[in-house]
Amino acid sequence: MYKSSLSKKEKGDFFLIAPHLTRNITMSKLIKKNSWVWVGVLDPGRNEKFLGRHLEEEGISFIPIFLEKEEALQCLKHLNSDEEQIFEIQAIRYQDLARNAVENGFTLFILNGAGDILERTQP
Repeated sequence: MYKSSLSKKEKGDFFLIAPHLTRNITMSKLIKKNSWVWVGVLDPGRNEKFLGRHLEEEGISFIPIFLEKEEALQCLKHLNSDEEQIFEIQAIRYQDLARNAVENGFTLFILNGAGDILERTQP
């Protein structure tokens, strides 16, 4: 499981705050432009942030995304290291999330429920 290769940054987690975006992104081979994906959202309804991680050995900050809600639930419960932090799985349009990721220097990793990387979308 890829979780063990992740390093922690800033009190255990590396988060992304969603701003307004304008840049283009590299499309996924697994996801069509207007498709919905599943992502972990911290502090839902208040100060929402996407759950992200950093691979220190590769110098890559990424947001884990999933094709199915069940896969997101299975994997993301292991990624949120702060048990007091409220988070939930939410659907978002891939294109909107990808633009946000590019604007903030993140890559999107499409994962399965076991945490295996299926694809990396480079900004």
